[in-house]
Amino acid sequence: MTTIEQTSRRRRESRERERRASSGRGKRKINFSLLNIGKGLDVPFVLLIFVLLAIGITMMFSASYPVAFYENNDSYYYLKKQLLFAAIGLAVMLAVSFVDYHYYHRFAAIILAISYVALILVLILPAQAGGVHRWIGMGSFGIQASEISKFAIVLFMAHWGSRYYDRMGTLKYGVLPGAAVLVSTAALLILEPHYSCIVIIALLTVIMMFVSGIKIKWLAVAAIGLAAVILLLWVTGLLTYAMERLDGWGQALNEDLDRDMWNATYQTRNSLYAIGSGGLFGLGLGQSRQKYLYLPEPQNDFIFAIVCEELGLVGAVVILLIFALLVWRGIIISLRARDRFGKLLGIGLTSHIGLQVILNILVITDWLPNTGISLPFFSYGGSSLLTLMFEMGVILSVSRTSNIEKS
Repeated sequence: MTTIEQTSRRRRESRERERRASSGRGKRKINFSLLNIGKGLDVPFVLLIFVLLAIGITMMFSASYPVAFYENNDSYYYLKKQLLFAAIGLAVMLAVSFVDYHYYHRFAAIILAISYVALILVLILPAQAGGVHRWIGMGSFGIQASEISKFAIVLFMAHWGSRYYDRMGTLKYGVLPGAAVLVSTAALLILEPHYSCIVIIALLTVIMMFVSGIKIKWLAVAAIGLAAVILLLWVTGLLTYAMERLDGWGQALNEDLDRDMWNATYQTRNSLYAIGSGGLFGLGLGQSRQKYLYLPEPQNDFIFAIVCEELGLVGAVVILLIFALLVWRGIIISLRARDRFGKLLGIGLTSHIGLQVILNILVITDWLPNTGISLPFFSYGGSSLLTLMFEMGVILSVSRTSNIEKS
């Protein structure tokens, strides 16, 4: 090819580039920044959240409208509030997802301190029904201090485990800091009292220690220490409230119960009736019988019993599989985070969801004593739902920088 022909070809290519550039002027390139790889939300995780939230609100309304009408003369009372909480929660989740999760790394100690202040504050405030101290009231809305503690402990353990990951096998760096945070938080929760939260934060602490690289022998020592503490609390009478919750555990369906034990097992017994009457395919959406003032607080901790009654075993299993997919996707996002802090934080927050689901199911089926453990996305309550959506936003923040292909 001659020099003249080469020059002519370059000119033609140059004119073609200019033509393409000019034809694109004035056209705004659409950039779906929310979904782009590297800075977008993880689509499967978001979809699973929406599915669970939609099913949860539907089932909460189905479970709550009889008691809502009985208590407030408004069948939609709980639905209207939960829809408001869900809308705010989705906005919070989206906003938090844009916040670089490394900021929490810097303020982990401050957030932990705030959780202590909240736990102390509820002890100062007047007691609620039943003589417990759990809520910080803000007008018509209240927040459980323990919800802050769950996030704060996961955050602190992720912060500590990523900072001293090469020394987490030692007593000084791997055991004592986590034990100190757990014991001090548990001591304040005992005074509320809130034993179900102690179980959750204890399990979360163990999980965070394990994934941070702590040696198994230290977990065994911790288990022995925990048993000794429980024995001490039992001897000193500080476990009275918890022991009352153990009354009737595993006896709900016994026929030879005295009146006190019959009353103590009333809620669990009706939960088992609801689960059993659902059969394989359920009575149908909205067709529960136990929600008509037989099962106390069906919109809260025992909502999954109504799910089993109306949707049956098949529906309940499908919902549990969706929860399992959410946990699995959260773990995948976390494991592919680009730094150790993101990995630990994501695993901790995802584990929180899985733990609460498992513990809630064990309670309503009488495999665990009747304690106040809500079912994520399903149980009524603004405090727990907003905290949950905040945590989902943090996981989505991790997903924006995860080495994972969005699909």
